[in-house]
Amino acid sequence: MFNPRGTLAVACLATAMLMLDIAVVNTALPRIAGDLHSGLTGLQWIVDAYTLALATVVLAAGSLADRLGRRRLFMAGTVIFTAASLICALASSITALDIARAVQGLGAAMLFSSSLALIADAFADEASRAGAFAAYGATIGGSFALGPLVGGALTSAFGWRAVFYLNLPLGAAALVATAAWVRESCDRSARRMDWPGQATLTSGLFLLVLALLRGNGDGWTSAGIIAELAGSAVLLTSFLLIERVSRAPMLPLGLFRSAAFSGAQLAAFTISASFFALFVYSTLYLQEILHFSPLQAGLAYLPSTGSLFLASAVTAQLLRRVTAGFLVAAGLALVSVGLALMVLADAHSSWTALLPGLLVTGIGTGLFNPAVSAVALSSAPPQQSGLAAGVNDTFRHGGIAVGVAAFGALVPAAGALGHGSADAYVNGFHHALIAGSALAALGCVLSARLIGLRRHDPVPTPTSAVLLELA
Repeated sequence: MFNPRGTLAVACLATAMLMLDIAVVNTALPRIAGDLHSGLTGLQWIVDAYTLALATVVLAAGSLADRLGRRRLFMAGTVIFTAASLICALASSITALDIARAVQGLGAAMLFSSSLALIADAFADEASRAGAFAAYGATIGGSFALGPLVGGALTSAFGWRAVFYLNLPLGAAALVATAAWVRESCDRSARRMDWPGQATLTSGLFLLVLALLRGNGDGWTSAGIIAELAGSAVLLTSFLLIERVSRAPMLPLGLFRSAAFSGAQLAAFTISASFFALFVYSTLYLQEILHFSPLQAGLAYLPSTGSLFLASAVTAQLLRRVTAGFLVAAGLALVSVGLALMVLADAHSSWTALLPGLLVTGIGTGLFNPAVSAVALSSAPPQQSGLAAGVNDTFRHGGIAVGVAAFGALVPAAGALGHGSADAYVNGFHHALIAGSALAALGCVLSARLIGLRRHDPVPTPTSAVLLELA
């Protein structure tokens, strides 16, 4: 029987599973490196194989959700994600694990693209939808923040494979709840699959991440790296040209005629490419430089978890008083300040040197997540909510993939795994934090201008979104 609150619970459960899967793996990375004899690049691909697959497929998955049924695709994604989690847990080499993580990303794309659409269908009026978005945003941030603690506890007690076994009962519960509470919704006029667009986007992002990950080792002026960067630029430019002329584009460029929609995507990319991507390197700092156990590293993130939950809890009320654009910009501003404060930590300091920055970034993320989800969904017509969710997730997870790879170019590989100079690692980590802070600040300025801060600014609403001309 259809139940709106049950639908929200299912969407939040699936989202929690997906975000936990990113965060819990971060805490287990040093143990995985030791067990599977992996270097830093192999560990970076554990994160990037997942997020890159998710980012490149989620647009097509959003269109499929609109066309074939959001509930149907949600359940199929749950099955794929859960099965891939089992394969990850059984992996005997870093290559097998990276490949299984890519399959996980495919299932995650199907879940992410349909979860927000299911919420939009279940909550029709703006007031109840704002509350649902607040719960969804709190789930994203809270799961990511709790992930290190959960991952640390599991890794310390049972080994790194337990972080993947965790998904098996969660996936089973999501399937049962979906069958019981979620109704089907779709848009029979949704676009067909855009294979040329899918191919150029996937290839272009893959070459970009590959070049960023290999640049330090091969040399940034080497023929291979230059060729990969040039190939990425050509393919991504071709993707935009294909989308411009296609009769059924996977990314209708007409959506970006809405300044608010464009601002939401830039905001999602910048917070992911800064704060969320840096989680990998802050966790390595705690374990490899300060010599924390996985559990201790997870506990170190608890204060930021609390600040995130508190901020998320008040966001639904704040959205009735101030614009979503204001909260998006404020959240990014706080993330920028928080990342800058984390530079206080050095190779010989206590973990508490990270605490001011973690608290501030937690508050900023708590304000940001519900607000940016509200802007992303309300900037497109309701019947295309799957597509809008897919675009937002492409920018969000594409940001993580690019950020992890780009910051890896600043952090010495040997120091990241405890085999090099601790001071050299921290110096590179500081550079990454400063770059991440600058990126979040840029996102703050751009989103404030595009989305708007005041009530009389052109903020997105479901009514105005219907008037958008979709290419």
